[in-house]
Amino acid sequence: MEEMSDPEAMEQACQLCHWANVDENICGLWRQHQEVCFHAYCVYFASSLTPVAFSGDIPVYRLSAIRRAIRQSAEKLCFVCGGSGASITCQESGCERSFHLPCATRGRCVTQYFEQYRAFCSRHRPQQAVLRDPEPGTDCLLCLEDVGDRQSFRTMVCPVCQHAWFHRDCIQGHALQAGISAFRCLLCRDKDQFQQEMLRMGIRIPRRPPEWETAQEFAALMERHSQCDAQHCLCPGGRGQAEEEGPWQLLLCSSCAAEGTHRCCSQLEDSTAQWECHGCAGPSNASSATLQEAGASTPRQPTQASSRASEAGEGCSSPSGPMRLRDRSRLQRRAQNPYSRPGRRSSGASSELAGASSELAAPSTASELPSGPSSPAPSLESSSRQSRPGPQRLRERSCPRRGAQAPYRRPSHRRRRR
Repeated sequence: MEEMSDPEAMEQACQLCHWANVDENICGLWRQHQEVCFHAYCVYFASSLTPVAFSGDIPVYRLSAIRRAIRQSAEKLCFVCGGSGASITCQESGCERSFHLPCATRGRCVTQYFEQYRAFCSRHRPQQAVLRDPEPGTDCLLCLEDVGDRQSFRTMVCPVCQHAWFHRDCIQGHALQAGISAFRCLLCRDKDQFQQEMLRMGIRIPRRPPEWETAQEFAALMERHSQCDAQHCLCPGGRGQAEEEGPWQLLLCSSCAAEGTHRCCSQLEDSTAQWECHGCAGPSNASSATLQEAGASTPRQPTQASSRASEAGEGCSSPSGPMRLRDRSRLQRRAQNPYSRPGRRSSGASSELAGASSELAAPSTASELPSGPSSPAPSLESSSRQSRPGPQRLRERSCPRRGAQAPYRRPSHRRRRR
Protein backbone atom coordinates (compact mmCIF):
# COMPACT_ATOMS: atom_id res chain seq x y z
CA MET A 1 0.00 0.00 0.00
CA GLU A 2 1.24 3.45 -0.87
CA GLU A 3 0.58 6.72 0.95
CA MET A 4 -1.16 9.54 -0.86
CA SER A 5 0.69 12.84 -1.26
CA ASP A 6 -1.48 14.42 -3.99
CA PRO A 7 -3.71 17.19 -2.51
CA GLU A 8 -6.56 16.25 -4.82
CA ALA A 9 -6.39 12.66 -3.67
CA MET A 10 -6.32 13.78 -0.01
CA GLU A 11 -9.65 15.51 -0.49
CA GLN A 12 -11.25 12.19 -1.29
CA ALA A 13 -13.27 10.61 1.49
CA CYS A 14 -12.13 7.45 3.23
CA GLN A 15 -14.24 4.49 2.09
CA LEU A 16 -14.49 3.27 5.67
CA CYS A 17 -15.29 6.42 7.72
CA HIS A 18 -16.52 8.58 4.80
CA TRP A 19 -14.46 11.53 6.12
CA ALA A 20 -11.95 13.49 4.03
CA ASN A 21 -10.33 16.24 6.11
CA VAL A 22 -9.48 14.69 9.47
CA ASP A 23 -6.57 14.81 11.90
CA GLU A 24 -3.99 12.23 10.84
CA ASN A 25 -2.90 11.87 14.47
CA ILE A 26 -6.28 10.26 15.15
CA CYS A 27 -7.10 8.51 11.87
CA GLY A 28 -3.57 7.89 10.61
CA LEU A 29 -2.03 8.50 7.20
CA TRP A 30 -3.98 8.37 3.99
CA ARG A 31 -3.33 5.20 2.01
CA GLN A 32 -4.37 3.86 -1.34
CA HIS A 33 -4.06 0.42 -2.84
CA GLN A 34 -5.28 0.12 -6.38
CA GLU A 35 -8.78 1.71 -6.30
CA VAL A 36 -9.24 1.41 -2.52
CA CYS A 37 -8.59 4.56 -0.38
CA PHE A 38 -8.73 4.64 3.40
CA HIS A 39 -7.09 5.91 6.59
CA ALA A 40 -4.59 3.61 8.29
CA TYR A 41 -6.27 3.53 11.72
CA CYS A 42 -9.73 3.18 10.19
CA VAL A 43 -8.54 -0.18 8.86
CA TYR A 44 -6.88 -1.18 12.14
CA PHE A 45 -10.07 -0.54 14.18
CA ALA A 46 -12.47 -2.09 11.65
CA SER A 47 -14.29 -4.83 13.56
CA SER A 48 -14.71 -7.22 10.63
CA LEU A 49 -11.00 -7.31 9.75
CA THR A 50 -8.48 -9.84 11.05
CA PRO A 51 -4.75 -9.28 10.35
CA VAL A 52 -2.90 -12.04 8.53
CA ALA A 53 0.55 -10.87 9.73
CA PHE A 54 2.37 -8.14 11.62
CA SER A 55 5.16 -5.92 10.36
CA GLY A 56 6.62 -4.95 13.69
CA ASP A 57 3.58 -3.57 15.53
CA ILE A 58 1.66 -2.78 12.34
CA PRO A 59 -0.99 -5.33 11.29
CA VAL A 60 -1.16 -6.45 7.67
CA TYR A 61 -4.51 -7.20 5.95
CA ARG A 62 -5.54 -8.72 2.67
CA LEU A 63 -6.99 -6.40 0.08
CA SER A 64 -10.00 -8.67 -0.36
CA ALA A 65 -10.73 -8.45 3.37
CA ILE A 66 -10.59 -4.65 3.26
CA ARG A 67 -13.09 -4.55 0.40
CA ARG A 68 -15.43 -6.82 2.32
CA ALA A 69 -15.19 -4.57 5.41
CA ILE A 70 -16.07 -1.56 3.26
CA ARG A 71 -19.24 -3.24 2.03
CA GLN A 72 -20.25 -4.28 5.55
CA SER A 73 -19.65 -0.84 7.09
CA ALA A 74 -21.88 0.80 4.47
CA GLU A 75 -24.87 -0.94 6.09
CA LYS A 76 -24.14 0.35 9.65
CA LEU A 77 -25.01 3.73 11.11
CA CYS A 78 -22.88 5.73 13.54
CA PHE A 79 -24.67 6.25 16.87
CA VAL A 80 -22.84 9.61 17.24
CA CYS A 81 -23.47 11.40 13.93
CA GLY A 82 -26.08 9.05 12.44
CA GLY A 83 -24.20 8.63 9.14
CA SER A 84 -23.45 5.42 7.32
CA GLY A 85 -20.07 3.70 7.07
CA ALA A 86 -19.60 3.01 10.80
CA SER A 87 -16.88 0.38 10.58
CA ILE A 88 -16.06 0.24 14.32
CA THR A 89 -18.24 -1.77 16.70
CA CYS A 90 -17.95 -1.84 20.50
CA GLN A 91 -15.85 -4.76 21.72
CA GLU A 92 -18.19 -5.48 24.63
CA SER A 93 -20.03 -8.71 24.01
CA GLY A 94 -23.70 -8.14 23.16
CA CYS A 95 -23.20 -4.44 22.31
CA GLU A 96 -24.01 -3.52 18.73
CA ARG A 97 -23.26 0.19 18.85
CA SER A 98 -21.06 1.29 15.95
CA PHE A 99 -19.33 4.61 15.21
CA HIS A 100 -16.77 6.32 12.98
CA LEU A 101 -13.24 6.74 14.18
CA PRO A 102 -13.36 10.58 13.85
CA CYS A 103 -16.57 10.55 15.95
CA ALA A 104 -15.06 8.52 18.81
CA THR A 105 -13.93 11.47 20.93
CA ARG A 106 -17.15 13.40 20.45
CA GLY A 107 -19.18 10.30 21.37
CA ARG A 108 -17.01 9.69 24.50
CA CYS A 109 -15.74 6.41 23.07
CA VAL A 110 -12.34 4.90 23.86
CA THR A 111 -10.04 3.56 21.15
CA GLN A 112 -6.93 1.70 22.30
CA TYR A 113 -3.98 2.32 19.97
CA PHE A 114 -1.97 -0.83 20.74
CA GLU A 115 -1.94 -4.57 20.11
CA GLN A 116 -5.46 -5.57 19.01
CA TYR A 117 -6.72 -2.00 18.46
CA ARG A 118 -9.92 -2.47 20.43
CA ALA A 119 -12.68 0.15 20.73
CA PHE A 120 -15.46 0.68 23.29
CA CYS A 121 -18.56 2.83 23.24
CA SER A 122 -19.45 5.41 25.88
CA ARG A 123 -21.39 2.83 27.95
CA HIS A 124 -18.67 0.19 28.13
CA ARG A 125 -15.50 2.23 28.01
CA PRO A 126 -12.83 1.48 30.66
CA GLN A 127 -12.80 3.61 33.80
CA GLN A 128 -9.92 4.74 35.97
CA ALA A 129 -9.66 3.43 39.53
CA VAL A 130 -9.59 6.80 41.27
CA LEU A 131 -9.70 6.89 45.08
CA ARG A 132 -11.07 10.43 45.22
CA ASP A 133 -12.31 13.14 42.93
CA PRO A 134 -10.20 16.21 42.27
CA GLU A 135 -10.26 18.82 45.01
CA PRO A 136 -11.93 22.15 44.28
CA GLY A 137 -9.58 24.44 42.40
CA THR A 138 -7.46 21.63 40.91
CA ASP A 139 -5.92 22.69 37.59
CA CYS A 140 -4.62 20.73 34.65
CA LEU A 141 -0.83 20.54 34.80
CA LEU A 142 -0.58 21.32 31.08
CA CYS A 143 -3.07 24.12 30.37
CA LEU A 144 -3.48 25.29 33.99
CA GLU A 145 -7.28 25.36 33.61
CA ASP A 146 -9.78 23.92 36.07
CA VAL A 147 -10.48 20.20 35.62
CA GLY A 148 -13.78 20.25 37.47
CA ASP A 149 -14.90 18.68 40.71
CA ARG A 150 -15.34 15.09 39.56
CA GLN A 151 -13.83 12.47 37.29
CA SER A 152 -15.19 12.36 33.74
CA PHE A 153 -14.32 11.37 30.22
CA ARG A 154 -12.66 14.76 29.68
CA THR A 155 -10.38 14.47 32.72
CA MET A 156 -7.67 11.94 33.56
CA VAL A 157 -5.41 11.33 36.54
CA CYS A 158 -2.05 9.66 37.06
CA PRO A 159 -2.61 6.12 38.43
CA VAL A 160 0.54 6.25 40.57
CA CYS A 161 0.39 9.50 42.52
CA GLN A 162 -3.31 10.31 41.82
CA HIS A 163 -2.55 13.98 42.29
CA ALA A 164 -1.67 14.92 38.69
CA TRP A 165 -4.86 15.75 36.77
CA PHE A 166 -5.07 16.45 33.05
CA HIS A 167 -7.61 17.18 30.38
CA ARG A 168 -7.88 14.39 27.83
CA ASP A 169 -7.13 16.71 24.93
CA CYS A 170 -4.14 18.19 26.78
CA ILE A 171 -2.55 14.86 27.65
CA GLN A 172 -3.17 13.58 24.11
CA GLY A 173 -1.37 16.57 22.63
CA HIS A 174 1.50 16.14 25.09
CA ALA A 175 1.81 12.44 24.18
CA LEU A 176 2.05 13.26 20.47
CA GLN A 177 4.89 15.70 21.16
CA ALA A 178 6.81 13.67 23.75
CA GLY A 179 6.65 10.25 22.09
CA ILE A 180 7.05 6.98 23.93
CA SER A 181 10.58 7.77 25.12
CA ALA A 182 9.73 10.98 27.03
CA PHE A 183 6.04 10.57 27.89
CA ARG A 184 5.59 10.31 31.68
CA CYS A 185 3.73 11.86 34.59
CA LEU A 186 4.65 15.49 35.05
CA LEU A 187 4.34 15.26 38.84
CA CYS A 188 5.70 11.92 40.06
CA ARG A 189 7.75 11.23 36.87
CA ASP A 190 6.50 7.65 36.61
CA LYS A 191 6.76 6.23 33.10
CA ASP A 192 5.78 2.53 32.85
CA GLN A 193 2.50 2.47 34.76
CA PHE A 194 1.57 5.91 33.48
CA GLN A 195 1.97 4.90 29.84
CA GLN A 196 0.04 1.66 30.31
CA GLU A 197 -2.85 3.49 31.92
CA MET A 198 -2.94 6.17 29.22
CA LEU A 199 -2.93 3.57 26.46
CA ARG A 200 -5.75 1.69 28.15
CA MET A 201 -7.76 4.92 28.38
CA GLY A 202 -7.40 5.65 24.66
CA ILE A 203 -4.37 7.99 24.50
CA ARG A 204 -2.23 7.43 21.43
CA ILE A 205 1.52 7.46 22.12
CA PRO A 206 3.64 7.48 18.94
CA ARG A 207 6.76 5.33 18.85
CA ARG A 208 9.30 8.01 18.01
CA PRO A 209 11.66 10.44 19.76
CA PRO A 210 10.31 13.71 21.18
CA GLU A 211 9.50 16.42 18.69
CA TRP A 212 11.73 18.92 20.48
CA GLU A 213 14.75 16.77 19.61
CA THR A 214 13.98 16.76 15.89
CA ALA A 215 12.42 20.21 15.49
CA GLN A 216 13.74 22.46 12.74
CA GLU A 217 14.31 25.38 15.10
CA PHE A 218 17.05 23.35 16.82
CA ALA A 219 18.77 22.41 13.57
CA ALA A 220 21.04 25.46 13.79
CA LEU A 221 22.53 24.12 17.04
CA MET A 222 23.78 21.04 15.20
CA GLU A 223 25.60 23.02 12.51
CA ARG A 224 29.39 23.35 12.69
CA HIS A 225 30.95 26.81 12.66
CA SER A 226 32.46 27.38 9.23
CA GLN A 227 34.03 30.83 8.93
CA CYS A 228 37.11 32.75 10.03
CA ASP A 229 36.51 35.25 12.82
CA ALA A 230 39.93 36.91 12.83
CA GLN A 231 39.91 40.71 12.96
CA HIS A 232 41.67 40.88 9.59
CA CYS A 233 41.06 37.81 7.44
CA LEU A 234 43.84 37.39 4.87
CA CYS A 235 42.27 34.58 2.87
CA PRO A 236 41.66 35.60 -0.75
CA GLY A 237 38.61 33.36 -0.88
CA GLY A 238 36.94 35.10 2.03
CA ARG A 239 36.10 34.09 5.57
CA GLY A 240 34.02 31.13 4.44
CA GLN A 241 36.86 29.34 2.64
CA ALA A 242 38.18 26.33 4.56
CA GLU A 243 40.77 23.79 3.41
CA GLU A 244 41.78 20.52 4.97
CA GLU A 245 45.40 21.59 5.41
CA GLY A 246 47.73 24.46 4.66
CA PRO A 247 47.57 28.16 5.59
CA TRP A 248 43.82 28.36 4.94
CA GLN A 249 42.89 25.45 7.16
CA LEU A 250 40.10 26.51 9.50
CA LEU A 251 40.69 25.79 13.19
CA LEU A 252 37.80 26.06 15.64
CA CYS A 253 38.18 27.11 19.24
CA SER A 254 39.04 24.02 21.28
CA SER A 255 36.85 25.25 24.17
CA CYS A 256 33.64 26.66 22.69
CA ALA A 257 33.85 25.78 18.96
CA ALA A 258 31.86 28.96 18.30
CA GLU A 259 34.69 30.87 16.60
CA GLY A 260 37.27 29.91 14.04
CA THR A 261 40.38 31.20 12.32
CA HIS A 262 42.66 30.38 9.42
CA ARG A 263 46.19 29.38 10.31
CA CYS A 264 47.62 32.25 8.34
CA CYS A 265 45.21 34.83 9.80
CA SER A 266 46.34 34.05 13.36
CA GLN A 267 49.96 33.21 12.44
CA LEU A 268 49.66 29.60 13.62
CA GLU A 269 52.31 27.07 12.74
CA ASP A 270 51.55 23.83 10.91
CA SER A 271 52.29 21.84 14.07
CA THR A 272 49.63 23.71 16.07
CA ALA A 273 46.65 21.41 16.51
CA GLN A 274 44.55 23.46 18.96
CA TRP A 275 43.58 27.10 19.19
CA GLU A 276 41.46 29.14 21.59
CA CYS A 277 39.55 32.30 20.83
CA HIS A 278 40.09 35.50 22.78
CA GLY A 279 36.99 34.98 24.90
CA CYS A 280 38.04 31.49 26.06
CA ALA A 281 41.76 32.23 26.42
CA GLY A 282 41.20 35.21 28.71
CA PRO A 283 43.51 38.15 29.46
CA SER A 284 45.95 36.03 31.52
CA ASN A 285 46.72 33.69 28.65
CA ALA A 286 46.91 36.60 26.25
CA SER A 287 49.51 38.37 28.41
CA SER A 288 51.59 35.22 28.74
CA ALA A 289 51.52 34.76 24.99
CA THR A 290 52.71 38.33 24.55
CA LEU A 291 55.61 37.67 26.88
CA GLN A 292 56.59 34.56 24.98
CA GLU A 293 56.54 36.46 21.71
CA ALA A 294 58.72 39.20 23.20
CA GLY A 295 61.45 36.65 24.05
CA ALA A 296 64.86 38.20 24.78
CA SER A 297 63.52 41.74 24.78
CA THR A 298 61.71 41.09 28.05
CA PRO A 299 63.81 42.14 31.06
CA ARG A 300 65.06 39.15 32.95
CA GLN A 301 63.75 38.72 36.46
CA PRO A 302 66.38 38.71 39.18
CA THR A 303 67.10 35.33 40.66
CA GLN A 304 66.84 34.46 44.29
CA ALA A 305 70.61 34.28 44.76
CA SER A 306 71.19 37.67 43.21
CA SER A 307 68.45 39.23 45.31
CA ARG A 308 69.99 37.79 48.42
CA ALA A 309 73.42 39.05 47.44
CA SER A 310 72.08 42.50 46.82
CA GLU A 311 70.28 42.43 50.13
CA ALA A 312 73.46 41.21 51.90
CA GLY A 313 75.45 44.23 50.85
CA GLU A 314 76.12 44.38 47.14
CA GLY A 315 73.41 46.89 46.44
CA CYS A 316 73.62 48.69 49.78
CA SER A 317 75.58 51.83 50.49
CA SER A 318 76.79 50.68 53.92
CA PRO A 319 80.49 51.03 54.77
CA SER A 320 82.88 48.14 54.27
CA GLY A 321 83.67 45.72 57.10
CA PRO A 322 81.40 44.02 59.55
CA MET A 323 78.19 45.79 60.51
CA ARG A 324 76.39 45.77 63.77
CA LEU A 325 73.47 43.37 63.76
CA ARG A 326 71.07 45.93 65.10
CA ASP A 327 71.74 48.16 62.08
CA ARG A 328 70.73 45.44 59.61
CA SER A 329 67.14 44.74 58.60
CA ARG A 330 65.38 41.46 59.19
CA LEU A 331 65.66 40.46 55.52
CA GLN A 332 69.42 41.02 55.56
CA ARG A 333 69.84 38.88 58.66
CA ARG A 334 67.67 36.15 57.09
CA ALA A 335 69.76 36.23 53.90
CA GLN A 336 72.98 35.67 55.91
CA ASN A 337 71.59 32.84 58.03
CA PRO A 338 68.43 31.47 56.37
CA TYR A 339 68.27 28.25 58.45
CA SER A 340 68.42 29.85 61.88
CA ARG A 341 65.45 29.34 64.13
CA PRO A 342 63.53 32.38 65.32
CA GLY A 343 64.02 32.68 69.07
CA ARG A 344 63.15 35.04 71.84
CA ARG A 345 64.43 38.57 71.62
CA SER A 346 66.54 38.32 74.76
CA SER A 347 68.43 35.15 73.86
CA GLY A 348 68.22 35.46 70.06
CA ALA A 349 70.30 38.60 69.87
CA SER A 350 73.45 36.90 71.12
CA SER A 351 73.00 33.81 68.91
CA GLU A 352 72.32 35.84 65.79
CA LEU A 353 75.26 38.12 66.57
CA ALA A 354 77.49 35.11 67.05
CA GLY A 355 76.34 33.58 63.74
CA ALA A 356 76.79 36.85 61.89
CA SER A 357 80.26 37.47 63.35
CA SER A 358 81.32 33.89 62.56
CA GLU A 359 80.29 34.32 58.92
CA LEU A 360 81.80 37.77 58.50
CA ALA A 361 84.99 38.02 60.57
CA ALA A 362 85.16 35.51 63.42
CA PRO A 363 86.66 32.00 63.17
CA SER A 364 84.27 29.14 62.45
CA THR A 365 85.40 26.69 65.14
CA ALA A 366 85.46 26.94 68.91
CA SER A 367 89.21 26.25 69.07
CA GLU A 368 90.00 29.37 67.11
CA LEU A 369 87.92 31.63 69.30
CA PRO A 370 89.95 33.88 71.68
CA SER A 371 89.68 32.96 75.34
CA GLY A 372 90.54 34.83 78.51
CA PRO A 373 89.92 38.40 79.56
CA SER A 374 93.26 39.62 78.17
CA SER A 375 92.51 38.56 74.60
CA PRO A 376 91.47 41.34 72.33
CA ALA A 377 87.79 41.24 71.39
CA PRO A 378 86.88 41.15 67.68
CA SER A 379 85.75 44.40 66.27
CA LEU A 380 81.96 44.30 65.88
CA GLU A 381 81.36 47.94 65.26
CA SER A 382 81.54 49.63 61.89
CA SER A 383 84.80 51.03 60.64
CA SER A 384 83.60 54.54 61.33
CA ARG A 385 83.64 53.93 65.10
CA GLN A 386 87.04 53.47 66.78
CA SER A 387 87.30 51.01 69.69
CA ARG A 388 89.58 51.78 72.63
CA PRO A 389 92.96 50.07 72.36
CA GLY A 390 94.09 47.51 74.86
CA PRO A 391 92.14 44.94 76.77
CA GLN A 392 88.77 45.84 78.11
CA ARG A 393 87.16 44.63 81.23
CA LEU A 394 84.35 42.15 80.61
CA ARG A 395 81.97 44.02 82.86
CA GLU A 396 82.26 47.11 80.65
CA ARG A 397 81.04 45.25 77.58
CA SER A 398 77.41 44.80 76.71
CA CYS A 399 75.71 41.43 76.90
CA PRO A 400 75.59 40.86 73.09
CA ARG A 401 79.31 41.60 72.76
CA ARG A 402 80.21 39.21 75.56
CA GLY A 403 78.04 36.56 73.91
CA ALA A 404 79.86 37.07 70.63
CA GLN A 405 83.24 36.60 72.33
CA ALA A 406 82.22 33.43 74.17
CA PRO A 407 79.13 32.05 72.43
CA TYR A 408 79.31 28.61 74.10
CA ARG A 409 79.57 29.88 77.63
CA ARG A 410 76.58 29.20 79.88
CA PRO A 411 75.20 32.28 81.57
CA SER A 412 75.70 32.19 85.37
CA HIS A 413 74.24 34.25 88.13
CA ARG A 414 76.37 37.10 89.49
CA ARG A 415 78.01 36.21 92.76
CA ARG A 416 76.94 38.10 95.75
CA ARG A 417 79.49 40.42 97.27
CA ARG A 418 80.45 39.61 100.78
